[in-house]
Amino acid sequence: MYRYLIAALLLTGFSALAAAPDLSTPEGQLLALRRIQCSEIDGKPLTFYWKGVTYSRVPGEPDRQLFKVEGMNVRHCGPLSGSTNKAEFRLVSREILLFEDPVTGEVLRTWANPWTGKTLDVVQVANDPVNGNYGLVGRDGKPVNLPFEVQGNQWWLTTAVPLFYTNPLGGNYQRYVGGMYHVTELFNFFGATDDLANRENDSADAAVGWQRLSPWLPWMEMGDRAGMLYFHTAGRKLATWDDLSPTMKAEIERSYPIYRNPPPLDDQRPNETSWTYFRKIVDARTPPVP
Repeated sequence: MYRYLIAALLLTGFSALAAAPDLSTPEGQLLALRRIQCSEIDGKPLTFYWKGVTYSRVPGEPDRQLFKVEGMNVRHCGPLSGSTNKAEFRLVSREILLFEDPVTGEVLRTWANPWTGKTLDVVQVANDPVNGNYGLVGRDGKPVNLPFEVQGNQWWLTTAVPLFYTNPLGGNYQRYVGGMYHVTELFNFFGATDDLANRENDSADAAVGWQRLSPWLPWMEMGDRAGMLYFHTAGRKLATWDDLSPTMKAEIERSYPIYRNPPPLDDQRPNETSWTYFRKIVDARTPPVP
């Protein structure tokens, strides 16, 4: 294994003697981000795993836990197309989120909606792909400036991603009558500065927190009822894919076998979300009227 790692590092041009990333510069931030998100070795698969809970929030009633959840994302990184700067990179991945019974933790196939009384089929999240490009200049045209914080031997990175755009399940008049896709994703990454700087390894260990503020999920059939969901989870980068929970591995074997590996690095498909994935399921169930 040690000989194989050394050979892989030499083939990819990775140097164990390279300097630690300088978090005060865009180049250093992107180098650190790649070590956190995946590996400096192009095409080396890595897996993140997280678990937690989902609560409802409805005006006039206490919040209630609806589900336990657990998720995984299998990914790899490679060069950013058209870039000559080795700090810039592309991340290619696919991910799953399972909805589970809040008491037993059993993966749910159906769910009894406590507000409507309906028993509904549960649609697990299976987003393929979830890709991103990371360059030295952001979408605003300014140099990237990631909010890394360092204290003693600990680093952390906290980012919020507010999303507001035309709902993929809606019609052409959402701007006038409402119904936009309005979600906020909150990410937190944590780790040891010594490990982030240790270039003898091609990847840095990282713990992760993921929170999400969301409308009702479409399969819940809540329509325009007042209320929302919030997800609260924590997890980590795994040493190997096999470190996933037995529940997740069994579910992948049962329903999502391609999620053992990430998509190819040259994958150019548009990103999937839980809403676009659900639309495909609905369209498959109900053929369009000729």
